[in-house]
Amino acid sequence: MRNPFTAHPNDVGESYWQHAFFAMRYGVKMTLGGIAAFFHGLFPFLFRTTASRITDELSATLAASRRQGLDKKDPK
Repeated sequence: MRNPFTAHPNDVGESYWQHAFFAMRYGVKMTLGGIAAFFHGLFPFLFRTTASRITDELSATLAASRRQGLDKKDPK
């Protein structure tokens, strides 16, 4: 049986701690984007581009991480 704490991080080419810090940082940014979107919904003059900017940054970060993980698993 594979270790549930290291199986997924190893699958994406990271150690447990690398994956933990990446996921926690990603989650904090998602939360901040969600809070910005919430307050923008109530006060449309606040945080006009914050949530979409954070979403774009997170998308780019995840795409780069996936590419890096694939490179680690299948070096050419």
